[in-house]
Amino acid sequence: MRNAELAKLDGLIGEWATTLSDAWFLDAGVVVLGTTSIARLGESLLIMRTMLPGRSESSEMTFVIGRSDPNDTFVALYEDERGVCREFAMRFDEEHWTLSREDPDMHQRFLADVEGDRVFGRWEASDDEGATWRKDFDLTFERSA
Repeated sequence: MRNAELAKLDGLIGEWATTLSDAWFLDAGVVVLGTTSIARLGESLLIMRTMLPGRSESSEMTFVIGRSDPNDTFVALYEDERGVCREFAMRFDEEHWTLSREDPDMHQRFLADVEGDRVFGRWEASDDEGATWRKDFDLTFERSA
């Protein structure tokens, strides 16, 4: 039986053209175009894969998104080609999407506005337990299918 609370994320399912821009780690004005695919993974999970081509190698970011029913919260596990695994708390409604983690090594958050077939977001990081934040990069999704 499909998880009813996960159905709130159905609007994210599909193929997305993805744009990474205004990144501190890239030269000024550099824009990286990629793709994101979001699909159901069984009855209670979604899988989100983002591919961003790089100068020397591609970057792949994967999230598995689910719902902790007893805690009434969305959760997301992240991995990338570096072999890291991180847990994020997640909130989503029809207008806003946030992911956040507060780990000893770093605090991170993704803050996004959802506008139908577009998601305008940015990743931020904090090295001082959330007292101050710096933008890592903008990440925009536009539905392609």
